[in-house]
Amino acid sequence: MKGRSVAESGTVYLIGAGPGDPGLLTLKGKRCLEIADVIAYDALANPRLLLYAKPGAELIYVGKRGGAHTLPQEEIGRLLVERAQAGKTVARLKGGDPFIFGRGGEEAEELQAAGVPFEVVPGVTAAIAAPAYAGIPLTHRNFTSSVAFVTGHEDPTKADSGIAWDKLATGVGTLVFFMGVGQLPEIVGRLIEHGRKPETPIALVRWGTRADQEVVTGTLATIVERSQGMKPPAIIIVGEVVRLRDRLRWVEAKPLFGKRILITRAREQASVLAERLEGAGAEVLECPTIRIVPPDSWEPLDVAIGRLRSYAAVLFTSANGVRFFWERLLTQQKDARELAGILVGAIGPATAAALMDRGVRADLVPKEFRAEALAGLFSADRLDGKRILLARAAEAREVLPEELARKGAQVDVVPAYRTLKGLEDPAPIRAMLEAGQIHAVTFTSSSTVKYFVELIGADTAELLRKTVVASIGPITTETASRYGIAAQVVPNDYSIPALTDALVNHFRSISK
Repeated sequence: MKGRSVAESGTVYLIGAGPGDPGLLTLKGKRCLEIADVIAYDALANPRLLLYAKPGAELIYVGKRGGAHTLPQEEIGRLLVERAQAGKTVARLKGGDPFIFGRGGEEAEELQAAGVPFEVVPGVTAAIAAPAYAGIPLTHRNFTSSVAFVTGHEDPTKADSGIAWDKLATGVGTLVFFMGVGQLPEIVGRLIEHGRKPETPIALVRWGTRADQEVVTGTLATIVERSQGMKPPAIIIVGEVVRLRDRLRWVEAKPLFGKRILITRAREQASVLAERLEGAGAEVLECPTIRIVPPDSWEPLDVAIGRLRSYAAVLFTSANGVRFFWERLLTQQKDARELAGILVGAIGPATAAALMDRGVRADLVPKEFRAEALAGLFSADRLDGKRILLARAAEAREVLPEELARKGAQVDVVPAYRTLKGLEDPAPIRAMLEAGQIHAVTFTSSSTVKYFVELIGADTAELLRKTVVASIGPITTETASRYGIAAQVVPNDYSIPALTDALVNHFRSISK
């Protein structure tokens, strides 16, 4: 991938999005999404991948699933050509791998015929990923050393079938069929007819790598009856390797497997929670209900930093406060040395870690991560007449400054940032809540609760009755309660690791 200016580009990247788990996108695919002016994406591409789009990128849904297309294939090709010829860098995001039953070859031909430069960015095909997440290796030296990918969309009974069933049935150890659920009886019949033993193991994996992954196993003789009601999209695996599933079903052993969990944090902060939840096996959705933006004016913070040496202590109540404070500190050509001899306090471990990342060890971190506990670390005799700087959100609880002032301190409360409502379209999340497709919603601050209710609507509390609500601590829980939302999961320690552990313990307890 070469860096080009917009005027010189006109390149189309045919990107494999993988089968569903957003972590399976390649690094090159991510880089292409980050530079694209236009992203045309399929229904099977995980929406979280669109978070890599740069601000202002044009996002075009060209959903294709089970024959129902938002845009016909020829229209998709025309769209790619037109955008590229207009000088745009275009990312064509396709489920799985673009060159394995993804019609990427056809789109590449159209681009080549129009003289549009293109690159193919391979993806993790569902033929590999879905069996892997089901605990089925496609090859194994004790079972087979050959594998074939076959379309199941073709009617096996037609006279001019392009599939050599007489050779395929017994000539390849493992067979993987795409888009074959609707043709399963015919596929099974052809394989048995051409010599595959009826007792051959077979598995169907629906929505492989996702929270709603579903696996049905059997033999060629029993699978049609066992898989009654299964709908596309699904991968069919035929072969002795299917026997290994009972021992190798690794993803299903994860404590949050099968759970779809919604994160409401600001996009900049969601990654840590998302990584922990995904590590426990959950599928994560993001709906950033808040945006972290600079204050209306930098002047109060700049003035405070300019007279930093006059403060006995500087207190931070969030990692965001640390981040914005540091940006202004550097703007004034200053650094961590300005805090030498000044008491530095952090409300919790995440805030303390943000300070440590910048070379400052917090002197004060309460055991209970809340404003009252931070204020409690000071005794009245230590504060009498002392000046304290509190760099925080423009709108926040007044408990900390009021308690410090009661103990005799002169407190300067300076806005380091503002918290605003997110800009997400709430319709997809609302629809999933109504359908009961979200198993848990997490709230990590009072503002995430407030703005989530504003985004979803007045009936948010009613919708959340079908869902587990996880709150990071008592203040957030109290805010949720004011909106009629009951939190079932509240960790003892008000931190992201503790919140993840609490969710794991909750779902373990209800599954027993």
